[in-house]
Amino acid sequence: MEIDDRKRKILKSVIKTYLETGEPVGSRTISKDTDLNLSSATIRNEMSDLEELGYILQPHTSAGRIPSDKGYRLYVDEMMVDKDREVTQMQEIMIQKADRMELVLKQIVKVLAANTNYATMISTPQYYRTKLKFIQLSIVDENQLLAVVVLEGNVVKNKILHLDHCLDQENVFKLNILLNTHLNGLTLEQINLDIITKMKQQAECHGDVVNSVLDVVAEAIREDEDLEIYTSGATNIFKYPELSDSERASELIFTLEEKQQLINIVNDTLADDDNKGIQVYIGSETPVQTMKDCSVVTATYELSEGMQGTIGIIGPKRMDYENVVNTLKTLKVQLDAIFKKT
Repeated sequence: MEIDDRKRKILKSVIKTYLETGEPVGSRTISKDTDLNLSSATIRNEMSDLEELGYILQPHTSAGRIPSDKGYRLYVDEMMVDKDREVTQMQEIMIQKADRMELVLKQIVKVLAANTNYATMISTPQYYRTKLKFIQLSIVDENQLLAVVVLEGNVVKNKILHLDHCLDQENVFKLNILLNTHLNGLTLEQINLDIITKMKQQAECHGDVVNSVLDVVAEAIREDEDLEIYTSGATNIFKYPELSDSERASELIFTLEEKQQLINIVNDTLADDDNKGIQVYIGSETPVQTMKDCSVVTATYELSEGMQGTIGIIGPKRMDYENVVNTLKTLKVQLDAIFKKT
């Protein structure tokens, strides 16, 4: 007997419900699944066929069903195929979007510098307080696992995990189910000690793998390696005598060209939940030491998918604040419209 699409959907519903509750699953429970739209009688017949085929078991008379190892195997194998396909598609789409975005941001920061006569910066949009979408573990060899972590916004991070002991396919797919059941949809802040303890207890002797995966998740969410900052108008600082002496000017130009210190401005801007609009840093208020004689005005732009980036204008303390603030407010609105088309 072949397992058709309807049986696959019922099996998937049985497994997902059992993973959530830990209790045998009955036909009445499955009939409440709006995606199936089937009667309890039809579901009972299909579940009997699935039991005959060995995909589910009835642990006790008159009890519901639970997945068998064969049922888990079909579920996980098909899930992995789907996730592999989804990861590949997402990577291709994100590469195309990144190329278009880079061109747009470079043009924006160049025009902004020309219009204001100040130095300018703009960061690529990043997901802030990112949620975990799913995790996929795959065996590379007897002592290595590939962990693929997919974050909100379809950001994909890969990491090789080195193991102290061997894992077979059976244990890997059970770990995949365990990790995704507990962690999907959570931010890093929501992954608390209680969740970690439960996962490690359920993983039993493979708790070290859970620890390693959690480290990968934390690294993927926190890392700044994909953060790009584009700058323009560095030479505009020579137009202002108070910034143009050789030592001060060279420090500023180095900061704008090297860009690493500018990450502090981006992180400071995005971390302020109470002020996601325009922020003005005057002199020593700026998080960048070499800009202590400047004023820095920043704005957080947010795209429709929840991505956030920072626009900044760097100039003398006597900058035209009203014009700069109005320019940034206008640009915030324009950026959203621009990126909806990219």
